[in-house]
Amino acid sequence: MTYIYLMNNVKPMNKELIKSHVEHLKELKNQGKLVFCGPFTDYPGGMVIFLAEDMEEAMKIAKSDPFIASGCKSFEIRTIEPANDQNNYLLEE
Repeated sequence: MTYIYLMNNVKPMNKELIKSHVEHLKELKNQGKLVFCGPFTDYPGGMVIFLAEDMEEAMKIAKSDPFIASGCKSFEIRTIEPANDQNNYLLEE
């Protein structure tokens, strides 16, 4: 399943924390779980779209992000169903 965690800034971050967050993202990529990530340009925070077996694993992944584990960012997690050419953008006929 595809999940997204949306992060909101709570406390300032330092360079070491940012490096740890990047390592977390690289590990997700190495595991084939990272789909897309990045900061918002019009809102304080960012998001990570990733693959997980279920909500339990998704929560574990989100909570292990150093930004979240440190308390510097709060988060919300959502399940997302990709709409694309392969599934006719979820249009049922």
